[in-house]
Amino acid sequence: MHIQDIFNKHSITFSFEFSPPQTDEAAESLYKTISELESLRPSFVSVTYGAGGSTRDRTNDLVLRLQQTTTCDPVPHLTCVCHTEEDIRKVVERYAEDGISNLLALGGDPPRSLANYDRSSDYFQHAVDLVKYIKKFNDKGIHPDLRGFGIGVAGFPEGHHATPNRLLELDFLKAKVDAGADYIVTQLFFDNHDFFDFRERCEQAGIKVPIIAGIMPVTSSAGLHKMSELALGSRFPARLLRSIARCDDDPKYVRKVGVQWAAEQCRDLIDNRVRGIHFYTLNRSSATREIYASLGVKDSDGLN
Repeated sequence: MHIQDIFNKHSITFSFEFSPPQTDEAAESLYKTISELESLRPSFVSVTYGAGGSTRDRTNDLVLRLQQTTTCDPVPHLTCVCHTEEDIRKVVERYAEDGISNLLALGGDPPRSLANYDRSSDYFQHAVDLVKYIKKFNDKGIHPDLRGFGIGVAGFPEGHHATPNRLLELDFLKAKVDAGADYIVTQLFFDNHDFFDFRERCEQAGIKVPIIAGIMPVTSSAGLHKMSELALGSRFPARLLRSIARCDDDPKYVRKVGVQWAAEQCRDLIDNRVRGIHFYTLNRSSATREIYASLGVKDSDGLN
């Protein structure tokens, strides 16, 4: 379903992010997670994408499996890094042929195995270039939906580590929207004031597309440190850190604090008319299902 139809159908969207499994054991665990979360009838699910060749194939395989064997509407990530124009064309054409309705266009980071990778050889230097390419593809009328792919882009409520100038950062975001993006999904954040301020600044800049809030519950002390590595520049409120410190590294209580914090974030976002909530699941379902239960949301239609 095209993302515009999804927004028309749901007053608030609820969605999940999955990553392609790296092993057979991880695959079985992921498919169990997907089965458990599918019962919540998400508005859509997204699938992360790596720049390496084998990882690309795993993304494509997972996207098609979701489309063909579940009721979930998959939104594949697509990145600029480590790609030629031909690489991107083949991926986009394949998704069009398979009837995938939406793409999330991202700048992306080089694989860790290519720490010194020179991005100057990439055909697409920035996410806005990828958005423009997908928009031109749509204009050719190749996709079975006459509107072509729905296009999502990333937003950064706390700022992007590569663009310390916050005014310039918003200019870059508006350029992606003006180029054809249909919606924005944000990086994870832990203080809703950052999101509300970001949303207001977007409105002032003339950005009118839906903005979906990205939420990732803390479920362990190790996970907290992992988040700080994955989302450079993330701000962890002192109140959250104090609550976790009081747990004295007891995994059960750290998880309880993290899930409760994320649930409170979600309740506040809903009360303040958020357009959607996107859960970064790390391929696990229990925390997300607990948050759903605390919100009184049976499924993605529960708040319509």
